[in-house]
Amino acid sequence: MDAPQVEAAPATAVLPSEGVDALLAELARQGYEVRGPTLRDGVIVHDVLDHAEQLPRGVGDLQGPGRYRTTERGDDAYFGYAVGPTSAKRELFPPRQPLWSAVSVGDADFEIIEADRASPRVALFGLRPCELAAIAIQDRVLLHGAVPDEVYTANRADLLLVGVECGDPAATCFCTSMGTGPGTDRGADLLMTELLEGDHRFLVRAPTAAGAAILAALDTRPATEEDLRARDTVLREAAEGIERHLDVEPIHDLLLGNLEHPRWDDIAGRCLACGNCTLVCPTCFCTTVEDTTDLAGTSAQRERRWDSCFSLDFTHTGPASVRNTTRARYRQWLTHKLATWIDQFDTSGCVGCGRCITWCPVGIDLTVEVATIQRTSEDPAAPARS
Repeated sequence: MDAPQVEAAPATAVLPSEGVDALLAELARQGYEVRGPTLRDGVIVHDVLDHAEQLPRGVGDLQGPGRYRTTERGDDAYFGYAVGPTSAKRELFPPRQPLWSAVSVGDADFEIIEADRASPRVALFGLRPCELAAIAIQDRVLLHGAVPDEVYTANRADLLLVGVECGDPAATCFCTSMGTGPGTDRGADLLMTELLEGDHRFLVRAPTAAGAAILAALDTRPATEEDLRARDTVLREAAEGIERHLDVEPIHDLLLGNLEHPRWDDIAGRCLACGNCTLVCPTCFCTTVEDTTDLAGTSAQRERRWDSCFSLDFTHTGPASVRNTTRARYRQWLTHKLATWIDQFDTSGCVGCGRCITWCPVGIDLTVEVATIQRTSEDPAAPARS
């Protein structure tokens, strides 16, 4: 039997703030199309990046239940915000994906054309630790599951990940409860920490060989103990700034033991069943299939698109929908995300990014709803929160 391979300590260096452009240029030189955060229409979204000026430098964000807006920070921070509505899911598991098309080649014959699965060489830049954790969850389900998803597998191939640890969490974040942030030591080829005190710089670690090769091509200096302490300070202060918390340990039995709790009716009275929470969630992967044809009936296309368990048609089988009330659909989403996902995939489906709270039009906060069910539960297996 071969001896187990021991991972070497990641290469660590310091990149000056003006070196971000050089990093993007090196990624492009190595053949990667770089996609990362940029400001568009007042929102931080992912898009193609050619140079550092496209990054939302000096921009922060204010988030709350049903509320999001960007602000001017008054400094030159490249990553002085939390997360916007888009995540790596949009790149790896696109909202619309052609599956195949058919064209008429005779009176009664059709030619089936499989959709191209080729994917460009992509570097996803500026991913937060919670987003890296979300990719790991989708990898477990869609890449390493019993039936790997062809589209996800193609998009995941030859992908380079550049993570940036979080120094300014939003008011809706609860990554500390989920163990997914604000810092991380895994999940990316390069891990950056923006340091603003003193010289504006980045502590950069390269846990993989691909990341180390990129780091070696940049003009950096060795990291000092002062740089490492500065990183610790950023992460400690970020963790102390997290306002929301989720009591994770009892949550599986708590939710499944309270399927008839009256709180579900209270939530249903507010929920619009719009599906926003599932669309912005970086791990949700429900889809439907849509067929279209031209008016002449000479061509057809089958496309997969995102769907949501909040859609009335999503569980439509036979004469009606299995979950025909908002109460049933919200309960399905929350219990699956936080409880039965664990039974299926041995991991929670939540990474604590807070997007579902921010982008809910009526501001439903799952941390509040879970805490309320816990506090008012009659289930002795679900201890009340003090």
